[in-house]
Amino acid sequence: MKYFNSKIILILIAVISCNGFAQSDRSTLNKGVDKYEEKKFVDAEVDFKKVVEKSPKSFEANFNLGDSYYKQGKYEDAIKSFQSALESAKDNDRKAKVYHNIGNSLLKSDKVEQSVEAYKTALKYNPNDNDTKYNLSYALELLKNKDKNQQNKNDQNKKDQDKQNQNQDKNQDQQSQEQNKQDQQQSQPKDQEAKQDNTKQQPQPKEEKISKEEAQRILDALKNNEKDLQKQIRKRSGQIKKTDKDW
Repeated sequence: MKYFNSKIILILIAVISCNGFAQSDRSTLNKGVDKYEEKKFVDAEVDFKKVVEKSPKSFEANFNLGDSYYKQGKYEDAIKSFQSALESAKDNDRKAKVYHNIGNSLLKSDKVEQSVEAYKTALKYNPNDNDTKYNLSYALELLKNKDKNQQNKNDQNKKDQDKQNQNQDKNQDQQSQEQNKQDQQQSQPKDQEAKQDNTKQQPQPKEEKISKEEAQRILDALKNNEKDLQKQIRKRSGQIKKTDKDW
């Protein structure tokens, strides 16, 4: 993997023609450039803003203000300032520098596809810019890996979803089996209870208990009856039978 060349292009007012600038604006711009090179980006931003407020169409002021935003990580503000500078860019070299810096800001904002287009536009204005070529190559490689990673992520999500669906089906089968088992268990006590109820409804023989005295009376009565019976038998055996036939 190549490393991103984060080189930002800065317009040095001190070494370019500054026609149309007041002496005070030129001085403020140069102070801002000095602070920028000292990595005092917040202080440089203040100086560049002062010039932009007085001269909103200044290419140099807007361009360098965008640079100071970029160094502070304010990429959206940087892009806006670069776009303002683009409105005043009069030659291809300046336009190429603007689009190079816009590409860097977009790439830092993780807008890879847009950064690719910005670098391509920069190369249209300056095909020999090696820094822009390098950054375009890096962005294209990053975009390719990003698409590949997204595809892998989609495939993994699909696998996870399929696995989740399988687990849900398995859980539903288990729940169905458990429910059937519970239904069977609930039906069994009812059958047993019905059998128990039927058993209760059937009459059971009652055991009658008699007292000892009552039992003795029964035995005595049986003995007396037996004595009477014996008397009758003896009485009948001693009688003489008569016959009407004459001998």
